[in-house]
Amino acid sequence: MRLATFLRGIGQTLITAGVVILLFVAYELYFTGLETAREQHALSDEIEQVWRHGGGYSKPGDPLPKIKIGDGVAVLRIPRFGREWFKVVVEGVSVADLKRGPGHYPGTQLPGQKGNFVVSGHRTTYGAPFNRVDELEQGDAIVVETRTTWYTYRVTTTQVVEPTAIEVTYPVPYRAGEKPVLARITLTSCHPKYSASQRYVVFGQLEETTPKSAGTPTALAPGAA
Repeated sequence: MRLATFLRGIGQTLITAGVVILLFVAYELYFTGLETAREQHALSDEIEQVWRHGGGYSKPGDPLPKIKIGDGVAVLRIPRFGREWFKVVVEGVSVADLKRGPGHYPGTQLPGQKGNFVVSGHRTTYGAPFNRVDELEQGDAIVVETRTTWYTYRVTTTQVVEPTAIEVTYPVPYRAGEKPVLARITLTSCHPKYSASQRYVVFGQLEETTPKSAGTPTALAPGAA
């Protein structure tokens, strides 16, 4: 009887633990996405208001605004992820920042500037903005929108690196101290999915700069590659 009671207790404990784990996984994969969706909706409204009143970052050469951690910096669009896919990029890459959306590494360049515009994002939780980052191929478009300008980058290479490989964020990746002559973009996310043991990195180079007054850039046109 004592053994049966003991085994029954063990079984109930394991069942309870399993339920807790399942609830935690559901929260991480689903409910954190709802939280981030709300944050993105608010950020989208905020950045539109800022732009409407002439604020926010626009283009190289203009006076740089004071960008605070958590502010919306730009809007990211990746056609391969769907015509309706877009995310507001926030300033900062802390845990709190990345819960709101993809984050711009402070100290790296801004869109269109010579150097490296580095953006990091979750792959499985908090909306998983970079869930499909490994699907990007050479030549794919990455479009960044600021107050007055569209910047179209094209993917050049992808790579898997260690989490400590900060050299991918240099103005010229892997070349410390070298003066940049090109405008680049680098996207980083955890790799593989559901793990943070490595980083998946997508490198791109600026191909086209389009004033928003001229209309939608070529990469966002229907049927564009």
